[in-house]
Amino acid sequence: MNRRAFLRAAPLALLASPLAGEAQQAGKVSRIMFLGASSAALESDRVAVFRQGLRDLGYIEGQNVVIEYRWAEGHYDRYPAFVAEAVGRKVDVIVTEGTPAAIAAREGTRTIPIVTATIGDPIAVGVVSSVAHPGGNVTGLTSMSPEIDAKRLELLKELVPSVSRVAVLWNPGNPNAKFRLPNLQAAAKSLRLKLELVGVRDDEGLEKGFGAIVAARSQALMVPSDLALLSRRERIVELASKRRLPGLYPYREFVKVGGLASYAPNYPAMFRRAAGYVDKILKGAKPGELPIEQPTKFDLVVNLKAAKALGLTIPPSVLGRADEVIQ
Repeated sequence: MNRRAFLRAAPLALLASPLAGEAQQAGKVSRIMFLGASSAALESDRVAVFRQGLRDLGYIEGQNVVIEYRWAEGHYDRYPAFVAEAVGRKVDVIVTEGTPAAIAAREGTRTIPIVTATIGDPIAVGVVSSVAHPGGNVTGLTSMSPEIDAKRLELLKELVPSVSRVAVLWNPGNPNAKFRLPNLQAAAKSLRLKLELVGVRDDEGLEKGFGAIVAARSQALMVPSDLALLSRRERIVELASKRRLPGLYPYREFVKVGGLASYAPNYPAMFRRAAGYVDKILKGAKPGELPIEQPTKFDLVVNLKAAKALGLTIPPSVLGRADEVIQ
């Protein structure tokens, strides 16, 4: 079993079996509300790693901690109601996934500690005032690094050296998106690429969006990080494959269903670290005094079957850097 397969299998095994470990002495039962962006099925790996992280720190579900899950299933307008429920239940910590969830939580409460398992640019969207000294009631981890979008375009150029026009499928409903587009444009200019920006909010927009991509004669596809688009990954990959568009995606889940390649932070590691933030807060730390962490490990996943279907040969330089190769 390779390293990646092990990392996937271990958390899933945890979900399938009762939690075990040494129980802390009887005392307060801490209550956590987890705001997920997609669905329990799609997020099972990340949730399992988060639970394992808590377990390793001595938290036993049903004994000294309770975790309640709320899933947006790609509909970000559900978050305010989830946050209101968390406030009403007087939970001890809210854990958020993605920028829209973090914004909703910050707008809904200034007293309950908020831990972001993932967020885009927390400063740009007004969630914190500083990465080093967040202030307020929000801390956690950001999935952004200054060069990630440029790196994705560079990888796409390596995979498809002849490409000159790239379609960017993005979600205008994600507040973080508008702050990333200028970086993308700057990176595209340096690589001599022309971008076709295609905004997609729902399934109907997805179908129309690919029509616009074809009309613009785009030669490849890039999808920035957005969990609402992740929930539509199968349809996106299907539409891209029908039009023979090589795609560089923000999550390995796209590659698992037939996408060409993905480049992203190591999300399981981030969710495990989020458990550490929760632990510190439950033990009395103030979230505003805990620095927000930036990703240090990024994973490149390549699908050779998809490459063959597209008539592409993956350069050895790319294969040599891949963390996972799907045959």
